[in-house]
Amino acid sequence: MHSIVLRGEPRPVRVGKILCLARNYVAHAEELGNEVPAEPVLFSKPASSIVGSRGNVVIPTCSQDCHHEVELAVLIGTVGKNVTSRRAMELVRGYAVAIDMTLRDIQAQLKSKGYPWDLAKGFDTSCPLSEFVPAVAIHDPHQLKLGLEVNAVVRQSGNTECMIHRIPDILAFVSRVFTLEPGDIILTGTPAGVGRVVPGDHIRAWIEGVGTLEVQVQ
Repeated sequence: MHSIVLRGEPRPVRVGKILCLARNYVAHAEELGNEVPAEPVLFSKPASSIVGSRGNVVIPTCSQDCHHEVELAVLIGTVGKNVTSRRAMELVRGYAVAIDMTLRDIQAQLKSKGYPWDLAKGFDTSCPLSEFVPAVAIHDPHQLKLGLEVNAVVRQSGNTECMIHRIPDILAFVSRVFTLEPGDIILTGTPAGVGRVVPGDHIRAWIEGVGTLEVQVQ
């Protein structure tokens, strides 16, 4: 059982599904040579991939090319199935800073064979998460600066206004296939600037108004 902290709540929130968007910022899709998708591209991470701020990201020995991807995470607070974009934001309970750690070399191998990305995206410690802030604390989640630095050098700097698919549309799309439940988490994609990290690196990610997240790479 894995849980997260929602600021102001006395008890931890049990984590359900972690659903993630790929290629949701044009510049990121382009930097990896990927087609910009017309519909959201989804993958998932297990709850066991979560590691909190000040924790350690452990790169599996099978990979020599682990990348960072800063993302806005959305916490679901209400059950939703086949929700409309107009009503979708009613499901949102909170927001956090997330880093989608990706074994890029393993992902490339899997993609070349037409296989799923689970090994590259879902390994233990592949989902660093800050504590969540209540949704009411964020006036507009589509107007937030976000960024990431490695060893005090800025690697990523962007704004959530550049999302291709915005949160209401993401939730509406996802809920047509998956019932959204309290404790589910949605990662909304990353801006350009992703890059390799190695053991010994210190990662600091931030999102305006949401918070900061720091992890050490091992």
